[in-house]
Amino acid sequence: MTALINVENLLKTMCDQLKGELQARSVEQPALIGIRTGGVWLADYLHKALALEEPFGELDISFYRDDFSRMGLNPRVRPSHLPFETEDRHIILVDDVIMSGRTIRAAMNEIFDYGRPASIILVTLLDLGARELPIQPDIVGQSLQLQRHQRVKLLGPDPLRVELRERRENT
Repeated sequence: MTALINVENLLKTMCDQLKGELQARSVEQPALIGIRTGGVWLADYLHKALALEEPFGELDISFYRDDFSRMGLNPRVRPSHLPFETEDRHIILVDDVIMSGRTIRAAMNEIFDYGRPASIILVTLLDLGARELPIQPDIVGQSLQLQRHQRVKLLGPDPLRVELRERRENT
């Protein structure tokens, strides 16, 4: 069984919230970074919606993960691309799903290797709420509580869509 989430409505709401957050923080020229792969798709949408002139960046955090030795080498690792300086910049960091917080920690470690940002605004489409680290998004499209047999997957990039999948248990 598959359930769909209306990504377009969530993104419009997230854009409005993000504009408000940027205004509240007096941030005029943020640098936008998406975490591969789903975060990059969302960053592309936000980049266009916010009408940012500067290109957005892409992070591949595979080598920064704390479970890298357990996962083994990911054969699809691509280099990160940040077409701007991060030093003293206000960063919008975008990912599709936050669960444990470990992917975001890895992304922040990589960003800090490029330079120390002034601030980071964390934007995520879905919050699955199973934190292992004290990392909370500033902007969330939707919070979900999944059962052990459920999985969520962002598909795209055009159109962006979310599927909630039921994993069948072997009996």
